[in-house]
Amino acid sequence: MGPTMHDVARVAGVSIKTVSNVINDYPHVRPGTRDRVNEAIEQLDYRPNLSARGLRSGRTGVIGLAVPSLRENYFAELADSVIRAAEKRGLGVMVEQTSGQREGELLAVSTSRPRFLDGLLFSPVSLGQEDAAALAVEGPLVLLGERIFGGPTDHVTMHNTSSAEAAVEHLLEIGRRRIALIGADLHGGVEASSANLRLKGYLRALERAGIELDPALVRPTEMSRWNRAGGAAAAHLLVREGVEFDAVFALSDTLGLGVLRALDEEGLRVPDDVAMIGFDNIDESKWSVPSMTTVDPGRDEIAAIAVDRLIERINEKGERRPPETFKPDFRIVRRESTGFVSTDE
Repeated sequence: MGPTMHDVARVAGVSIKTVSNVINDYPHVRPGTRDRVNEAIEQLDYRPNLSARGLRSGRTGVIGLAVPSLRENYFAELADSVIRAAEKRGLGVMVEQTSGQREGELLAVSTSRPRFLDGLLFSPVSLGQEDAAALAVEGPLVLLGERIFGGPTDHVTMHNTSSAEAAVEHLLEIGRRRIALIGADLHGGVEASSANLRLKGYLRALERAGIELDPALVRPTEMSRWNRAGGAAAAHLLVREGVEFDAVFALSDTLGLGVLRALDEEGLRVPDDVAMIGFDNIDESKWSVPSMTTVDPGRDEIAAIAVDRLIERINEKGERRPPETFKPDFRIVRRESTGFVSTDE
């Protein structure tokens, strides 16, 4: 058997009731006592019985995270950020994969689905603004991403348009003028999608620089998938169709990895012939050859804010406050693909 609450109480020199109060984060425990109990918990590697705790408090100490796919780098790293943020606050996380399908996303927020969670963080990609009413659930829910704005829940998103504009401005600053964009379609898509919001930033940057848009430079990917294969295929087509370009803005780092591969296969040097910037600042972008300049949208901060907001909603008593929207700051991480020596991390 592992250590028990009795063991923690003995090591900390307090009562079992005091240990229980600390575990359940009751506010009236004195700081010195709380520190002794937490030290004993860490020393013994004690893990509370969530089932018993849930029966007593009505909570399990576990929150959920529903994402489209853990095979996509951004969502895998977002899950890691959420888990680390939750651990700091004494919570466990159950991760659910919706496969990016409408049915799976509706099921993730369904109030009729059995779930032993205190609250849910939800990142949809198939639901849209017309589905906002589906988020009006009884339990605590915080929305992540760009698909639904002005819904009935707290919303943590990113500065998609302004950060994309800054990405293109970075390419303009280093003297590039024929900037291709990979990952969006000029003639379709959901207005509130990441692709369209970042496309808007691209167009705004060109307009501010007095550069006329060349539609041949804007390339969607097959079935709107932001994967390596899609990035590579789009870059190959640009070259083989004879389109002149001296820079690429890939709307995700995963697309960018495919772009880098394709440009190398086409005999183009990065950044000498073609400069490139991605989006997301996934871990792999730091290790690509050349290392990839990218937009860091503040993933760790997004996770921390989302977890904190969910905890606030879980602890809410009485009348609920109106929903709020949060957008952490972003930054451009300059690396070798735009001619800089990597100095970050």
